Amino acid sequence: MAEETAVRPSRPPETVDGGLSSDRAAARLREIGPNEVLSRRGETAAAQALAQLRNPLIVVLLAASGLSFVVGEFVEAGIIVVMVLLSVALNVAQTYRSARAVALLRETVAPRATALRDSRWVELLARDLVPGDVIRLSAGDLVPADARLMEARDLHLHEAAMTGESLPVEKRPDDSVFLGTSVVSGSAIAAVTATGPATAFADVVARLAARPPETAFERGIREFGLLILRTVVFLVLFVLAVNLILRRPALESLLFAAALAVGLTPEFLPMITTITLAQGAVRLARKKVIVKHLAALQNLGSMDVLCSDKTGTLTAGRMTLVAAVDGFGATSDRVREFAYVNSFHETGIRSPLDSAILDGPAVDVSAYRKLDEIPFDFERRRLSVVVANGTRTFLIAKGSPEGVLPLCVAVEEGGAACALDGQRRSRCETICQGFFAAGQRVLAVAVREVPSQASYGPSDEDALTLLGFLVFADPLRPDAAETIAALRRDGVAVKIVTGDNELVAGHVCSRVGIDATRIVLGEELERTSDAALGPIAEQTAIFARVSPGQKNRILLALKTRGHAVGFLGDGINDAPSLRAADVGISVAGGVEVAREAAEIILLEPGLAILHTGIVEGRKAFGNVMKYLLMGTSSNFGNMLSMAVASLFLPFLPMLATQILLNNFLYDLAQVSIPTDRVDAAYIASPQRWDIRLVRNFMIGIGPISSVFDFLTFWALLKLFRADETLFRTGWFVESLATQALVLFVIRTAGSPWRSRPSAPLAATTLGVVAVAILLPYTPLAAPLGFRPLPASFAPFLVGTTGIYLVIVDRVKRRLMRPVPGLAR
Repeated sequence: MAEETAVRPSRPPETVDGGLSSDRAAARLREIGPNEVLSRRGETAAAQALAQLRNPLIVVLLAASGLSFVVGEFVEAGIIVVMVLLSVALNVAQTYRSARAVALLRETVAPRATALRDSRWVELLARDLVPGDVIRLSAGDLVPADARLMEARDLHLHEAAMTGESLPVEKRPDDSVFLGTSVVSGSAIAAVTATGPATAFADVVARLAARPPETAFERGIREFGLLILRTVVFLVLFVLAVNLILRRPALESLLFAAALAVGLTPEFLPMITTITLAQGAVRLARKKVIVKHLAALQNLGSMDVLCSDKTGTLTAGRMTLVAAVDGFGATSDRVREFAYVNSFHETGIRSPLDSAILDGPAVDVSAYRKLDEIPFDFERRRLSVVVANGTRTFLIAKGSPEGVLPLCVAVEEGGAACALDGQRRSRCETICQGFFAAGQRVLAVAVREVPSQASYGPSDEDALTLLGFLVFADPLRPDAAETIAALRRDGVAVKIVTGDNELVAGHVCSRVGIDATRIVLGEELERTSDAALGPIAEQTAIFARVSPGQKNRILLALKTRGHAVGFLGDGINDAPSLRAADVGISVAGGVEVAREAAEIILLEPGLAILHTGIVEGRKAFGNVMKYLLMGTSSNFGNMLSMAVASLFLPFLPMLATQILLNNFLYDLAQVSIPTDRVDAAYIASPQRWDIRLVRNFMIGIGPISSVFDFLTFWALLKLFRADETLFRTGWFVESLATQALVLFVIRTAGSPWRSRPSAPLAATTLGVVAVAILLPYTPLAAPLGFRPLPASFAPFLVGTTGIYLVIVDRVKRRLMRPVPGLAR
């Protein structure tokens, strides 16, 4: 398309020459709302509290409290309400703070747009756009809202999200562009016509958001919830039925059964998970890694395969043009001149290769007037511009030798064009292979004189004359080999998936310690079925000359083989793979569409910073698992003891309010788990959610706790001649002491004497035990149903607790032994 016809101003109503004023835009934003298809604003603290109060267990407790109040048990009713409200308040406070921290992190990578406000082009958050705004689009941008084009120059959009069309589509003035599409090449000025829920893409996004794919972490939480639910329902119904059969007071039995349910349920799990992952995300932010979604942090820690390009990860990503040669290796100024013209007039994403061309000695391009552009795509592997020089029109193609050489019918030699016969073609290919074998990047440059016409397309890239090659060097990152070795040592296999030549990829990978004995090419993948690709993807470390679609197939093949797969990409065509991976990773310098598709953003290039993120993800997941293992085993044992004791004792072993208080204090001790250290062995390998380990801990360690509880029952009844009040007091203290102190044993897979807990965890745990011991001697004792314990109970408590911890430590090591990387 000729330049003079490529731009036709078309100004919509309500848009003035200087764009919207700030005041008018602000008023419209207040009226219409933010430009968000789905609001990212978190729930308020009040909304979170109400959501928790809708928990069925909380509803049962509050209903029981109401019944207690009706029948005159005012103290018991009040204590139940206080326990419930304290639990909810603590959960809401910590979750709300964590959500706020994550929201602030997300703002640093939020989509942005360039808009004309008050006659000036300004960069603002895309969420602040309103209808009537004038925006500027360029290659690599996500279209931030529905808009109508006012001006367009060589504009090509990727519209697969809207239409399913995989190839770029050219857009002209007065055409509509839509939220959810991305700019492949060219530039434009457009007027926003719709934002947020009013956009055409809103329904698509809403449907996708309504059914998000379940992550491994979310699946584990769901399976764990089902396990707890089944256990709670069985235990509570059994205890309630037996107590009613024994003709015990119905209200007291109901309160007791409901308290058992609360005691067994790890109601702080959402809070512990959120706090742990959020704190990990905050620590990573300080190390220049942004986590957009908290669940992605756990997925990062579970990752055992990382797929990435080599540029910017193994190499520095700083391309340097080292030579411009003709097809036979002789230095050629014409090759560099035509390549410079091509890069200068290109409007697509400027690659490091283009920057290296333009950073060299300047070429006078004033004689060349751009007429059209055929944007780059991964099928053709080339980009062409059409320029006029006087009365002559040239199509200049620049791209990979594989994408350009087959289209050439002639080659320049000594300034003259000659037929590219078999012998000359072989010589040209040999020159290329030599550069590739030395680890250098190569671009081919070809030209053809074309007739003047309205527009040009890929069909015009034919019968070209090869001018020669551009040769680039990209030095290795100094830490690449060390980081690859560290990742391998920590159980993460790095696979290089690149569109580059196989010789270049093999040369670079072999220098950093990646196995280059077998390299699979894109053309081989085309002939391989999805079923056969799985074993190939597992056994191969380097894939070269692959298209974006083939990258996607590799990732999916690895996932079907049970791997947790990460993908590191920064280009427009990396977006599908970033979404397909278990964890998509991009860099701050990547195009916006890649940053938006990714869940992890690296503010610095290279794999070293990513390795830091993997370690932090494993620490976060390790602390979540601590809570589950400790909570389920201790809670199950405690509740089992209560259930069994209630069948044989002439009175309830603990009042409902005492159970709730016990559970609340125990949960309070665990609030500091996110601050705890994690075993080096746990960090040394990827860890997956293992519901069997949680179940085995509950079944294996819980009954041990019950055995010591029964020993305490016997001692209280036979040795200390305890009445109801003294019995409940003694067991409350023993139960809480063993439950809390066992944290020090279960928190580590190895010896608890060699792994020091964090100071906050030690303080909260010991503090809770101290509260349990002192509570019977305070003014609160009588309202809570406690009384002071005899001095002789102290040595019994110390002895039984010590033996219990030693036995749990032995059993714990046996249970963790089958888990790779845990037991030592």
